[in-house]
Amino acid sequence: MPGALHGIRIIDITTVLLGPYATQMLGDMGADIIKVEAPPTGDIARNMGTVKNVDMGGIFLNANRNKRSLALDLKRDAAKEILRRLIPTADVLVHNMRPAAIAKLGFDYDAVQAIKPDIVYVGAYGFGQDGPYRAKPAYDDAIQAASGLASLFKRQDGAARYVPATIADKVVGLTLSQAIAVALLHKERTGEGQFVEVPMLETMVSFNLAEHLNGAAYKPPIGTMGYQRVTTASRRPFPTKDGHVCILPYSDRHWRSFFTGVGRPELMDDARFSTYRARVGSVDDLYGFIASVTPQKTTKTWLDLCDEWQIPAMPIVDIDDLMADEHLKAVGMFETHQHPTEGETVLVRPPVNFSKSPSSIRRHAPRYGEHGPEVLRELGYDEGAIAALSASGALLGGSSNN
Repeated sequence: MPGALHGIRIIDITTVLLGPYATQMLGDMGADIIKVEAPPTGDIARNMGTVKNVDMGGIFLNANRNKRSLALDLKRDAAKEILRRLIPTADVLVHNMRPAAIAKLGFDYDAVQAIKPDIVYVGAYGFGQDGPYRAKPAYDDAIQAASGLASLFKRQDGAARYVPATIADKVVGLTLSQAIAVALLHKERTGEGQFVEVPMLETMVSFNLAEHLNGAAYKPPIGTMGYQRVTTASRRPFPTKDGHVCILPYSDRHWRSFFTGVGRPELMDDARFSTYRARVGSVDDLYGFIASVTPQKTTKTWLDLCDEWQIPAMPIVDIDDLMADEHLKAVGMFETHQHPTEGETVLVRPPVNFSKSPSSIRRHAPRYGEHGPEVLRELGYDEGAIAALSASGALLGGSSNN
C-alpha cells in the first residue's frame, strides 16, 4: 500500500539535519522528495560522523533515505532554469537558508509563487523575520543556548551544558514536518498554497516552556520559570548493587506501593510525601530516599519488584546496546537495506504505524546528484540537453545513463 503522502512532490533545499530529518519523515510517508544539492559535494551532512566512503556517512544514510538527489549550481542561469521548470511539478518547496540568501538566488516566496501560485513554500531558519536576530546564522548549539535549554543544567550543578544530541534540529525538524503536512491539508481543502515560516528559536522556546513556563504563566509571576522536579540534581538514574536503574513512582498509588514495598509504609503519611503537591515541593528528599535504598538490590531485582508493584521502571540502556534490545527487535525497529555503494546498511524504521497507509523505506540514500538525469527526463529534457547541462557545470553528479 502507498504511504499517506503518495503523489505529493517536495523540492527539498535543506541541509545538515533539521530539514533533512523533516523531509525524511515525509518521504517515509510516501512523498517524492527531490533533494536539491549544491556544489561541490552537496549536503555537508554527507560527511558528518562516521564515514565508510566519502560523501556517504552513516548519519546521511539514515536521514536521507527515500529521496532523489538533483545537484545544481544555482549560481548558473541554466541550473536556475531547471529549478524553475521543476517548481510547477511540486506541491512544496522547503529550504533552510537564510531568507536573504535564497532571495539572492532568485527563489524567495514571491518568485516561486509567481511560477506556482498554489505552492506551499516553507522556510526553516534560525529566527523569525520580524525580530532583531533575523539575519543571524544559527545551528543547534546556538539555539540550545539562546532558548534557555543549556542554562537548565545550571540548576543541577551550576554549569551550563548542551544536551548530547542535536535536539534543536530534531525538535524543529518534527515541527517542520508537521507544518508542511498541515499546509498541505489546507491546500487540499481550499486550493490555496501559502508561505510558512518555522524559526528555530521560537520553536525551541515553545518546546522548552511547555513545562518550564511554570510560575511565569501568571501576571504578575507567582514563581520562577523551571519545573523543579526535572531540574533538580537528584533527578538521575539511581545506583543499584550492580549498576543503575530508572524508577519513577509518580501517583499516590505508586508511592504507597513503593514505600510499602521497601518496608517504610509510614512515609506515605509524612507531610512531605502525602500528596502530589507536597511531593513536588520535596522532590530532593523524595529522590534522596530512593537513592538510599536502591544500592541494596541488583538492577534486575528492582525491575522485577517494580513490575510487581506496577511502578514505571526501566534499565539504563547503553545506546550501543539498542539494537540488541528485545522489544526493539520484536517490533522490527532496525531494518537492513542494501545500498549500491555502501553495501548492507542498518536504518531506523519509521516509528509510526498506519494501518491503511503505512510508511516505509523504499529508496536508499542517494549518491550526490544520482537522480539528476532521471529528474530532467521527467521535465522533458532530452539526452543531448542533459549532456550539455552536465558539461557546462549546471547539472552535477550522476550520469546521463542513470
